[in-house]
This record gives sequence, structure tokens and C-alpha cells, in this order.
Amino acid sequence: MASTRNGQLPAVNFIDCSLRDGHQSLLATRMSTQQGLRVLPLLKDSGYSILELWGGATLDAALRFTGDDPFDRLDRFYKVLGKNGPAIRSLCRGQNLFGYTPYADNVVVEFLKEAVRSGNHRVRIFDALNDPRNLMTAIMATKTFNGHAEAALSYTTSPVHDTAHFVNFASKALDQGADSLAVKDMAGLLTPWDAFDLFTALKKEFPGVEISLHSHCTNGLAVTTYVVGMVCGIDNYDTCYGPMAGGTSQPPVELLSFFARELGLRTNVDLKPAAKIDAELRQIRKELSSVDAHTDQVGKPWPAEPPAAMRKLIQAAINLIQKRGKSALKEAIAIIEDQILVPQGYPAVDRKQLEAQVPGGMLSNLHNQLKEQGKLDLLPKILEEVPAVRAATGYVPLVTPTSQIVGTQAAFNVMTGVPYSMMTKEFKALIAGRYGRLPGPADPAVVQQVVAAGEELCTRRPADYVPEVDLEAVYAQSGTLIRTHRDLLLLLLFPLPAKQFLEKRGSKAAAA
Repeated sequence: MASTRNGQLPAVNFIDCSLRDGHQSLLATRMSTQQGLRVLPLLKDSGYSILELWGGATLDAALRFTGDDPFDRLDRFYKVLGKNGPAIRSLCRGQNLFGYTPYADNVVVEFLKEAVRSGNHRVRIFDALNDPRNLMTAIMATKTFNGHAEAALSYTTSPVHDTAHFVNFASKALDQGADSLAVKDMAGLLTPWDAFDLFTALKKEFPGVEISLHSHCTNGLAVTTYVVGMVCGIDNYDTCYGPMAGGTSQPPVELLSFFARELGLRTNVDLKPAAKIDAELRQIRKELSSVDAHTDQVGKPWPAEPPAAMRKLIQAAINLIQKRGKSALKEAIAIIEDQILVPQGYPAVDRKQLEAQVPGGMLSNLHNQLKEQGKLDLLPKILEEVPAVRAATGYVPLVTPTSQIVGTQAAFNVMTGVPYSMMTKEFKALIAGRYGRLPGPADPAVVQQVVAAGEELCTRRPADYVPEVDLEAVYAQSGTLIRTHRDLLLLLLFPLPAKQFLEKRGSKAAAA
């Protein structure tokens, strides 16, 4: 049992991601604002202090696929939660904001000012390359307008990524003014044994700094790693409810609540509304079955309390985790995955992903893109090519936008049969340093090809190469397309989808 503090048990704070990363990982980010509003009131009354509801791919997907205005979504969500309700957290890609390329500093400031003032009071800021220079402006902008800036390290494994690398990055992020830290394990690669080392180092180096843990179940490690976090005293845990959990998404909050209680920890979540939330999310997932790669692996509804047999398995796993040895932790993983999650209806682990390091959202989108092109049979070969392309880029972490860049290049390599005979402009820009400093040296032969293609190698901060945007000029050039400052910001971040969205909105208004 955990020791008490001031007469109270230590607390575990769960954060729900069902309405952001859950559907981004499992359903290609296709949940609409209206569908989210069916669930949000139930989440509001469940004890959460933070809900992840915005950012990541949701802005782009809202414009492209669901026909929703992203700022309208934020307004409506904030209206439901109110000033005193849970804080809305978004995922921000640092200098890339919610888009895919570095933006000018004044665009970053203007966008985050609008987001924070609209109710997005907590912003998780990360950089795909863990280049601290790409966090600086976003952190300053968030804090300037009274938001909470959380700096996230993009976790990955490679010859150049070790605990010292991540501690160094965290130190620089905090020095730039970050309020808290997060371990963002987007591809579910963080093993429980490495987690003990990383969490212990972070807690030792940054005492008193709030730390959040984010992972995915892709490789069957996340639940066990979360329990390691509980043992080490990590503060916050990203979770989803049953139908939006597991697979390439986050661990289920229901199961983690059972583990926390067995460890003698207090939790913030009231599971009484869980059955209603489960039913609503299950229905939404059925409505979005056309983009669901695993319609038969949604997971069965969790019981309000763990049955005796499940509780015995939970206790056995905890006992093994507390031993901290690698062999004991592997036994704990087997119990949790094979004897709890799979019988509960979640997919068995695909170990190939451990090598490919493909994050959930990337895998979901890649599956749908290949399916639309009638080339789904190429997916296994593309996943085999991903590690080779990643090594050629100096072992970049695979998270938006680098995951898409590496994945697309891997697809081109497979389709052409001649690696790098065809390179996307984004891949060339990545190699050239336009997205930031690569973690390790890129393949010299690939660099030579990029230079031969006319790309200049960059050494300064990526935003230094992006000229400041004349906002007034953009207003003047856009005619009646832009009605508000928010329209302008969307057009700057997502030129084509925002233009199409705004034109369609204008046509509807004219016809009304």
C-alpha cells in the first residue's frame, strides 16, 4: 500500500483524451463537433481537472472532413465546461502550431493568443525533433496570454536517444519558461524498465515540477509503463474510455483506475458515468466504422468493479512491477496484455511495430490512405521500410509532421523500387534542417542527393528562414473570404482546406 501524506493517500490525476487523441489514433480524426458534444457533458461531471479536446490533427481534419470550424468547436466545448470546469488542453506542434511546417513568429503568437483567450488554457507544446529552439516562441506566447505551457519530450529509441538526451531537453524547455513537463511516447515504445530509469531521472533532476505521461497501447507496453509511473510518482496520465482506448490509442481509464486503487492511490475520476460514456462512444465508433481499421476489436464494456479473477491478475502484475527487474516486468506485461486486455476484447500486440516505431495516428491515416488508393497490400512492406528511412534522417522521432514525412518517403521507396529516386519536398526540407536540428547525422548519400536537388542546408532556427507575415496584406488580398481574425489564422495554417471551407461557408450563407 502507498504511504499517506498529510493523512491522505497520494493522488493519481487522469486526463481524458477520447475526444482528441482517441479518435485521431483509431478513427483517422473523423469525430465531429456534434459527436463530441454528446459525450462532453458526461466527462465534465466525472472529476477531471484537464480534458484534451483540441489541437493535433483535429483542426485540419475538421476543415477537411467533418465540415466544422475548429474555433467554433473550441467555443462550444468551452461553453459546456465553463470557467470553473475542467481545463481544455490542446496539443501544439511548437513552431508548427497545429499545422505541418514552421510558421513565422508573429503567426505563432497570434494563433496562440486567440486559442488561449478562447478557452484553451493549457497547451502541450512539443517538437518532432526535440529541438528546443522550436518551442521557444510557443511557450512565450502561451504564457504571455496567461495559459499553462507544458513542454513535451517526444520519446523514441535510437542510438542517439538515451535518458541523458531527454533530461537535457527537459532542462532547456524549463529554462525557456515551460510550466510543466510531459513524456510523450507517441508510438508506445517506452518499456517499463526504461521508464523506471527515465522517470527516476526526471523526478530527481526536476523536483516539484509537474510531469505528465502520454503513451499508446500499440506495442502492449503502455498499461504496464503507466503503472510504473504510479510507482515512481508521475502526476498526470493520459487515458481514454474503453471504446476509444487500446490498440493504437491510450490505455483505458477503467483498468488504470483498478490498478491505482490496488496500489492504494487516490484517483480524480468518478467512474459512475463511465457506462453512459462507454455507450455513447461505442455508438460514435459505429457511426465512423468506414474509417475504423479494427471494428471487431473495440473492447467490451468494463465492469464497475474488477471481478475477483481480474483483481487477482492485477495484484499479481503489481507485485511483479514492484520488483523492477526486467524479467519480472516482462511477466507483468504478459499478464496485463494476454490475460486482461485481450480477453476484454482489445487487439493482441503486433510486435512489428516496435521496430517500425509507427505512432497510432500515423498508422490509422496510412491505412486509410492506402485503402483509398487500392494499395493496402503494400502496408507491410512500407512499415518494413520506415526504420531504414528514419535511420537516414538521423533517427528523428516519429510524430507529426516527421511521421508523415518519413512514412510518405517509405511509401515512395517501396512503390518506385529505388530508394530516394523520388523525394518529397518535405523530406528534402527535413534533411536540410528546415524543420529543426536532426537528432543524429543524416545519411551522407541522402544529404548529397538533397543538395544536388537544389536544397540549401540550414543551421539556424527554422523560424529564422520564415519571413514575418503581413496580416493586413493577407486581409486585403482575401476579399470577402475572411470575415474574422480567426478565419485569417485558419487560412494561414491550412491554406487549401481552409480556403475550401470558407468558400463553402460563404456559398451557404449566400444561398440562405
